[in-house]
Amino acid sequence: MTVIKPVFHHVTIKTSRLAEMVAWYEKVLGVRVQFRDANNAWTTNDAANHRVAFLSTPALTDDPDKMRHNGMHHSAFEYAGFGDLITSYERMKTEGIVPSFCLDHGLTISFYYKDPEGNFVELQSDNFGDWAKSSEFMRTSPEFAANPIGYFFDPDKVAHAHRAGVAFKEIQQAIRANEYPPATPPDLGIAM
Repeated sequence: MTVIKPVFHHVTIKTSRLAEMVAWYEKVLGVRVQFRDANNAWTTNDAANHRVAFLSTPALTDDPDKMRHNGMHHSAFEYAGFGDLITSYERMKTEGIVPSFCLDHGLTISFYYKDPEGNFVELQSDNFGDWAKSSEFMRTSPEFAANPIGYFFDPDKVAHAHRAGVAFKEIQQAIRANEYPPATPPDLGIAM
């Protein structure tokens, strides 16, 4: 029997910080609330009825060993291009929202942020501007096979190079040559 392939629709997050989470996702993803009550909220940033939902009860508590427990590491959202990704990074930085770490995965440039509950949200742009090409790179590239995680970089240095007019391909080559290293070891949100 043939598998009918559904498309991803939404993610739902348990939280004890409902107001803070809704406000954060409004700033980061541009969501708007579709419905909210005392314990729950359903939000969207496009025409869908909801994309990110939040469920809250008084019984929820923080997990001090979250980094050591199984669970989802991150959700991801894609921009149309690198320019939009950098512009969004700079806007959020002025609001005090900065990434925990940034990576050139080869197929994407990715900024990983932590929401108020400590869940990672990846904001990315496709390095090829074409899913067929980035998929082919992922499947067949010896470079990706040798380093599937990618290259860490300092987002301020990359944003500065972009503002100075450096072409994206040159920025990417500099990232891979470790010319924009992060100042501190990245918080990957997972026990090693």
